[in-house]
Amino acid sequence: MAKHNFFVAGTDTDAGKTLVSTGILQAANRLGLQTIGLKPVAAGSEETPEGLRNDDALKLQQAASIKLGYDSVNPIALAAPVAPHIAAAQVGRTLSADRIAALCRGSMMQRADLLLIEGAGGWRVPLNGREMLSRVPQLLETPVILVIGMKLGCINHALLSAEAIVRDGLRIAGWVANRIDPDMACYEDNLATLRGLFQAPLLGEVPYLASPTPEAVADCLDLSALLADAGI
Repeated sequence: MAKHNFFVAGTDTDAGKTLVSTGILQAANRLGLQTIGLKPVAAGSEETPEGLRNDDALKLQQAASIKLGYDSVNPIALAAPVAPHIAAAQVGRTLSADRIAALCRGSMMQRADLLLIEGAGGWRVPLNGREMLSRVPQLLETPVILVIGMKLGCINHALLSAEAIVRDGLRIAGWVANRIDPDMACYEDNLATLRGLFQAPLLGEVPYLASPTPEAVADCLDLSALLADAGI
């Protein structure tokens, strides 16, 4: 069974969850840890001879040191690049938090030191008419790593996300500041404000990268607080 599991949430769509997740996996790999990355639900997938494939899920599969089959990394792949519940409805499917959590638990039985479960969009993404994707980490009781997309409005997005995570009974194990707007005004002031407001450790500050890679992100991360939190 995987020793330590974390759910990776973002403040918004395109906050950089996949980029940061692959960076965390790469940084952990450098430490000799056995790692797994999961993307249980992915909307926005391309048809291939092997079936639907999502680019984010493929990146997680590649970055992990334990090479699970694609269907284990991304058991629910949806074609349309829209909210998961809408993409599922378009093909006559209904998403369920219990089912998604069960699929994650199957992969969590693997022997790994660190396992990341990447969400979709922000914290309050609907799965159906009554459940949000945030229900999945609740069922799994996984601490959360919050990726903050550094752009105008990020403080509000970050604080609202953090409040919702804590209200749902989960703990924020760490956060990453990912600069997605190279022209963001008062970047350092925004970062300082977030540092002052967040009690969870800052795992790293990722600058704007014109050609981002997991290796480049790993160079910006310090996992010591996260691994100490996890007892590794």
